[in-house]
Amino acid sequence: MFTGIISGVGRISEVKPAGATADDGVHLTIEANNFDMSGIGLGDSIAVQGACMTVVSQGQGTFQVDVSRESLDKTTGLDAVGSVNLERSLKLGDSLDGHLVSGHVDGMGQVTRFEEVGESHELRIQVPTELSKYLAYKGSVTVNGVSLTVNSVDDNANGCEISINIIPHTLQVTTLGQLKAGAKVNLEIDMIARYVERMLK
Repeated sequence: MFTGIISGVGRISEVKPAGATADDGVHLTIEANNFDMSGIGLGDSIAVQGACMTVVSQGQGTFQVDVSRESLDKTTGLDAVGSVNLERSLKLGDSLDGHLVSGHVDGMGQVTRFEEVGESHELRIQVPTELSKYLAYKGSVTVNGVSLTVNSVDDNANGCEISINIIPHTLQVTTLGQLKAGAKVNLEIDMIARYVERMLK
């Protein structure tokens, strides 16, 4: 379990095939120089770009994870060298500053706009139809592992487009500042919305 409050920005430094075929997924080495690895051991969970991953080995300032083909098919940013948002798993008694995040990516959205507006930035994301019903004004959504508040929801033929305000601090401590129009992002909906849907059914 996570909160969507990023613990540090790491870097995928190496991507290797995890087996003989593409169906076997990949093995990632992640540099974690500005990420506190104290107390983290083999088998522990770390959210990488919003996807919960298991530490399978560690090195000096690095850790390794295996990413399945299914995870690669449902996420973005886990198959190439580059910066990634990292978050330690939540422990009992920790402060819940964002919202409850499972680390299970529900799908991918596409950035339609990312521009400076006053002192902040407006991030607009096209959300696919299957996820659009879970987004609500002032509700929570996780984008590349970052807990964010939805400012508006505009339904359209392909799902909906959401608008999010990104403050300067968030840009400084996450990878969101690297986004551009057309970029794919990992989305996780608020888990409360899942339970509400289930109860209504």
